[in-house]
Amino acid sequence: MEFITGKHISRRTMLHGMGATMGVPLLDAMVPASRLWADTPAAASANATRLVCIEQVHGAAGCNELGASLNLWAPATVGRDFDLTPSSLRPLEPFRDYLTIISNTDSKMAEAYDPKEIGGDHFRSSAVFLTQAHPKQTEGSDVFVGPSMDQLYVQQFGQDTPIPSIQMSIEPVDQAGGCAYGYACVYTDTISWASPTEPLPMVRDPRAVFDQLFGAGGTPEQRAARRRTDRSILDWFMEEVASLSRQVGPTDRHRLNQYLGNIREIEQRIQRIEDQNKSGEQRELPQAPAGVPDSFEEHVKLMFDLQVLAFASDTTRVFSFKLGRDASARVYPDSGVTTAFHSTSHHGGREERVRQFAKINEYHVSMIPYFLDRLQNTMDGDANLLDKTLVIYGSAMADSNLHNHRRCPLFLAGGAGGQLKGNLHLRAEDGTPMANVMLSLLHKLGMSDLESFGDSTGEFSFAAPTPATGSQ
Repeated sequence: MEFITGKHISRRTMLHGMGATMGVPLLDAMVPASRLWADTPAAASANATRLVCIEQVHGAAGCNELGASLNLWAPATVGRDFDLTPSSLRPLEPFRDYLTIISNTDSKMAEAYDPKEIGGDHFRSSAVFLTQAHPKQTEGSDVFVGPSMDQLYVQQFGQDTPIPSIQMSIEPVDQAGGCAYGYACVYTDTISWASPTEPLPMVRDPRAVFDQLFGAGGTPEQRAARRRTDRSILDWFMEEVASLSRQVGPTDRHRLNQYLGNIREIEQRIQRIEDQNKSGEQRELPQAPAGVPDSFEEHVKLMFDLQVLAFASDTTRVFSFKLGRDASARVYPDSGVTTAFHSTSHHGGREERVRQFAKINEYHVSMIPYFLDRLQNTMDGDANLLDKTLVIYGSAMADSNLHNHRRCPLFLAGGAGGQLKGNLHLRAEDGTPMANVMLSLLHKLGMSDLESFGDSTGEFSFAAPTPATGSQ
C-alpha cells in the first residue's frame, strides 16, 4: 500500500494481496485538510462522469407504426408531463427525475447501402449502435466500422484509471469467422470499438469480471490457486486493510467496511452460482461458463453490482453492456412471454404479438431501476454515483419486424455530473440521426473539440420545450 507524503492518503491507494490488487472507495482521508476539495486529485477523480452504454437488441415494439400509436415506447406527451403507464419504460417511473427519453432518432448507418447487404440488418445493428458508422461487409479480419463513443470518451478521460473500460455481455459471443449475409460475427458480438478496425471483446462470465477488478497483476495460475484454497479474496488483503483502517477515522472505516462487505457478498454469490452449475444438475444454459447464472435477472443484476463496485473504487469509469445478441432464441419466461425472443420480435404487425414483444422490452428495462438504485445509494465524495453517471440505453434497430432503423429506442438515465436535468421527453425532428444525440452527449462529457461523430449533422438540443409546443 502506498501513501503520498503529507497528511492524506492518495486517491490511487491500492491494497495488494497474492497476485492481486484492489482499489478502495473515496475516503475523507484522501482530502488534505489544508487544501480545498476542488483543488485535489481526489476531487478530480470523484467528479469525473461515469459512462455506461447498454444495448437492447432488436429495437422495440413501440417503434413500429402500431406500437408508436399505442405509445409502447415513447410517451404521448413531449416535455415533462409525460405518462409512462402504456410504455415499456414504465419500470423507470421511480427514477423519472433522472430520466431523459429521446424519441424519433434514426440509425441510418445500419441500413443496407448495397443490394448485397440486404438482409444483414441483424449483423450490422450492434456495430452501429455506439459508432453510428456503416460497417464494411466482410467475413474476414478486415473489419471496419468506426470508433465507438464510449471509447472516444475512454481515450480522453479514462486513461488515469487502473482499467480504462470494461465490456460485458449476457449472451454468448463468438468473435470468429462469418455469421451471415457476409458479415463477420464480431460485428454483432461487441458494441465497443477502440478504432474502426479494433473491436473490443465482451466478457460474459461474472467471475472473469470479478477477477479483472480484483485480480489485476495476478496470473491466471495465481487466481486459480487462490480459488483452490477456498478462501475469500479479502483474506489476502487483511493485513493491509488493518493497516489502512488504523490510518483513517470512524466514518472512513465504516465506508471501507461497507465496501469490503459488498465485495464479499458478490464473491459469495458467484461462488454459489459456480457450485450449483458444477453440481451435475441439468442447466438451462448448458454451454455457459460455470460462473454464468441460468437466470437472466440474476446475471444482469450481478453484472450491475460489479459495475457499482468498479465505480466506487474508481477502478474504471466506463462500461459497455450488451443485454442480448441479435437473432437470439432465448426465452424470457419472467416477462410473461413464453415464445423465443427473435420470433417474438417478428410480430407481423399484429397487435397481440406487438404487445407480447413490448412485454419483453419492459422486462429488459425493468432491470435498470436496480442499477440506478444501487448507484443512488452509493456515495462518492459529496454526491451519490447516480448523480455522476450517464447511462445510455438503446438500439440501432427500430422496428425489428421490418428490420428498419427509423424511430429507434433511446433513453438516458443519471445526472451525468449535472449535465442532465431528467424528467424530460424530447422528440427529435423527423430524420434526425441518433449520432446528433451522441455528439452532443460527448460535448457534455467534456469533448467540446469534437466536430462530428458518425453520420451526425449537428448538435441535438436538450432544452425542454415550452408549454405551447409541449404536446404531440
